[in-house]
Amino acid sequence: MTPILYIATVLIWGTTWIAIALQVGNVPVMVSVFYRFATAGVVFVLGLALLGRLQVPAARQQKWVLAQALCLFSLNFLCFYVAAGYLASGVISVIFSLATIFNAVNARIFFGDRVSSKTLLAGLLGLSGLALLFAGDLSGAGAEDAWIGIALASCGTLMFSFGNMVSRRNSANGLTPITANAWGMCYGALFLLALIFATGTPIILPSDPVYIGAMLYLAVIGSVVGFTTYLVMVARVGSAKAAYATVMFPIVALAISTVFEGYVWGLMNSAGLVLALCGNLVMFAPANWLSRLRPRTRSQNAA
Repeated sequence: MTPILYIATVLIWGTTWIAIALQVGNVPVMVSVFYRFATAGVVFVLGLALLGRLQVPAARQQKWVLAQALCLFSLNFLCFYVAAGYLASGVISVIFSLATIFNAVNARIFFGDRVSSKTLLAGLLGLSGLALLFAGDLSGAGAEDAWIGIALASCGTLMFSFGNMVSRRNSANGLTPITANAWGMCYGALFLLALIFATGTPIILPSDPVYIGAMLYLAVIGSVVGFTTYLVMVARVGSAKAAYATVMFPIVALAISTVFEGYVWGLMNSAGLVLALCGNLVMFAPANWLSRLRPRTRSQNAA
């Protein structure tokens, strides 16, 4: 069962990035994100209600559910959707995969967790990989667009990491991730709707079947099913092993981007991808892996 959950998570989260790119067009970004999470929130809440598992957060928890909604189900995706207008969807997924490094730093800031040497090494590999991945774009004619896309995707990843910290706080205070996510998607949609009216953004009803299909895929498969399979996997094998999915889904996303968006591979960006993925692998290596790589002393060999 666990391998099926792992494969499902990798395939779902590896394909959502191209679906996001398919939503970039005539419909304003804010409205597209609203459509996604309004649909996902309704499906999630109704599904839990039908299964008899729907719980209502206590009054004291509501502000934290809202905080999770802002970080995970609205502001972060506004950044990702706009970034999709500047960068290939697969490349955005590589930036997002470095959320584990953001998490390590934020866990130190908010919870006092120790930042290990492997975290520093992972960060160095990841940043070096991104530098190589974008080296061609940042020195060419489209350098300005690349910088904008990188900044937006990085902001979205940072917001996602903040959402992880809020989720950790909520779980520690007895609010299950499924409950927080279900209501968070609804709260995120309501926040986006308020933002739409406040900014005077026109609400355009989509008529393109490709757009509608991408939106439904993102709402039901990407949001409801994707988060559910990941959370079930976390419950079965723990968050550290489950997080290996974030190492693999950029490969799926870049493969799709290569086929459908014409992303071109060269020596520089290929090396960058390898370094970025190595950074993720180092992040999830066993805590004592560095000591295993050190040469054994004569006394240790004798033992």
